[in-house]
Amino acid sequence: MTDGGEVRLRPVVEADLEMFRRFLTEPFLLGLDWAGFKDAQQPARRFAQDGYLGEENGRLIVDVQGQACGLVSYLQGLYGGMAKYWEIGIALLPEWRGKGIGWRAQALLTDYLFSHSPAQRVQAGTHAENAAEQTSLVKAGFQFEGVVRACEFRAGAWRDGYLYSRLRDDPAPAVTPLPSHAAV
Repeated sequence: MTDGGEVRLRPVVEADLEMFRRFLTEPFLLGLDWAGFKDAQQPARRFAQDGYLGEENGRLIVDVQGQACGLVSYLQGLYGGMAKYWEIGIALLPEWRGKGIGWRAQALLTDYLFSHSPAQRVQAGTHAENAAEQTSLVKAGFQFEGVVRACEFRAGAWRDGYLYSRLRDDPAPAVTPLPSHAAV
């Protein structure tokens, strides 16, 4: 999947597992999403299981000109017993943030999920203090739905989150070329 330019999504390959291990073991590499040290061998076990291409959850690599710069994730949820939806997430390595890659990757993932499943809804949550991700989600065609009170335990306290969604019938965002400073 490509945005017609430099950003593309691709399946995980074995060489990507080191980046996954870094996200699990380097404090604060994920920013506000750091939740403590995790099992560094888990990525290899999951990769061996299904290559991170599960029917209900998985990951794809965000690639810019042949370089892995992060990952996007998808997780299936269910409202009201019948209405399946997708929850997406993104993690970019620090050197790739702020270059217009994140919103493009999230828009690509959303288009991919709408193309390959009958889901009507894709949603994403973010921290109330993560203004950059809020902007990214809006650029990716998502709409703010509201505050999810006390939805996560982080840094010793329960924190609110913001919920965004894009419906199948919502307009897809217009994709523009990456700024020249974002190129590798």
